Amino acid sequence: MSAAVPELKQISRVEAMRLGPGWSHSCHAMLYAANPGQLFGRIPMRFSVLMQMRFDGLLGFPGGFVDRRFWSLEDGLNRVLGLGLGCLRLTEADYLSSHLTEGPHRVVAHLYARQLTLEQLHAVEISAVHSRDHGLEVGPPPGPCPPPRGLALAPRKAPMGLLSVQVLGLVRVPLYTQKDRVGGFPNFLSNAFISTAKYQLLFALKVLNMMPEEKLAEAVAAATEKQKKALEKLLPTSS
Repeated sequence: MSAAVPELKQISRVEAMRLGPGWSHSCHAMLYAANPGQLFGRIPMRFSVLMQMRFDGLLGFPGGFVDRRFWSLEDGLNRVLGLGLGCLRLTEADYLSSHLTEGPHRVVAHLYARQLTLEQLHAVEISAVHSRDHGLEVGPPPGPCPPPRGLALAPRKAPMGLLSVQVLGLVRVPLYTQKDRVGGFPNFLSNAFISTAKYQLLFALKVLNMMPEEKLAEAVAAATEKQKKALEKLLPTSS
């Protein structure tokens, strides 16, 4: 993808389902819509893509961890989405990719993508604002429904802090770049993202043909340069 955004190993859905009990599964959804509008009457908007801002200041996609002992990937994802986005339900047909994450926790990150109309996307945004926990930092969502009758399983310990609901609200990804080559998408990419979210965003934009690969690379490079300059300002200069 880019030296600034390390590549993650992609595996198939079938391979992901064969992973052993030592692996956790995260499922997230990218909701988007074609947007014929123009910024300032001259810059094409192209698409509107939804992400969310967390209480820790990180950007990510709606979704969360799914306990595969109780739920299919889609049922678990829809349960999490239902807490914050209303009645939207995704299916296996919306599945886009699975990637193995790097770090101390063994996690396979699944991404789903659903194209909506701009009106439907706006309805999702309205629904999110009216959800019970909008703008609140609360504990983990209610525990999974009891396992099938007669089946008792000990709860699996999840990676610390990964199950908490910590969402300030939805944001739209600006898929345009202004004349200064920094404003818009490059500026957005210079923010901090949770776990695999930044890689998944760039991956989805590429495979869904929502942005040319060279434009993605230019935006990543501009964002990286901006972050570098910001860091240089913070660090004391050597005498």
